[in-house]
Amino acid sequence: MIFNIQPLDPVIVSLGPLDLRWYGVIIAFGMLLGFLIANREANKKNMPEGMFVDLMFYIILFSLIGARLYYVLFNLDYYMQDPISIVMVNEGGMAIHGGLIGGILAGLVYCRRKNLSFFQVADIAAPSLILGQAIGRWGNFMNQEAHGGEVTRGFLESLMLPEFIINQMYIDGSYYHPTFLYESVWNIIGFVILLLLRPKLRIGQTTLLYLIYYSAGRFFIEGMRTDSLMIGDVLRTAQVVSIITVIAAIVIWIYRNKKYDLPKYGAVQGVYDPDGKRRKKRSRSKGQVVNKKHKRKN
Repeated sequence: MIFNIQPLDPVIVSLGPLDLRWYGVIIAFGMLLGFLIANREANKKNMPEGMFVDLMFYIILFSLIGARLYYVLFNLDYYMQDPISIVMVNEGGMAIHGGLIGGILAGLVYCRRKNLSFFQVADIAAPSLILGQAIGRWGNFMNQEAHGGEVTRGFLESLMLPEFIINQMYIDGSYYHPTFLYESVWNIIGFVILLLLRPKLRIGQTTLLYLIYYSAGRFFIEGMRTDSLMIGDVLRTAQVVSIITVIAAIVIWIYRNKKYDLPKYGAVQGVYDPDGKRRKKRSRSKGQVVNKKHKRKN
């Protein structure tokens, strides 16, 4: 009976040589839902109209590029044998940490060019980001990847998992830890925590809490996986990056608390401007006229 178990088809429909795969659809759905939630919050906070429409285009684009390049770089020997496979993202091979790096860089550049507070914008996006990651892990489920070591069917049944998840964890004659599910549940809990705490946290702390929370969970779950990207033969890349991220986020948290008198996120409406630079920039011409008048009076 056990050998008749068939995995779920990762392909929704085939159109000639092209396959529409569940992996891509699920990732896209996570991005769309995250965007809708973040855009709604931006409108409630009276941020510039259409800001998140523009911003999310760049974040999604560079997140996808970053996620793919990160994965390719840590599997360079394999991809150098077949370079064309680098662009075959529909077959899987994306790294969340690479996506984070690409998205953060895109956000930093965008906010700097638009005279926006990066941390305020990131606080708006953080809950959406972790929710998108929670949904995206189900793309790994459909591909039967991002799983842990071998377990028994009895163990999976003890977790009270639905039959379709248990069956999908049956790969090449063995059952495996559904680590994709562990991370998805961890991220959904994080989404709720961030939404509840965000109004009470100070500007930037929601973003830093997200980095700490996600990285802590990823560190432990990554230790259970069998398909980790490795540094050499000993260190798991995601665990190293997670440790660095937690330390960096804590240092930035402490530094910002000591240097700035940060308002609570819930108390800020419109564009947060801690030092008045944006206001000064908009009124530069007017300010110059005032200065000239002042000189004549002296």
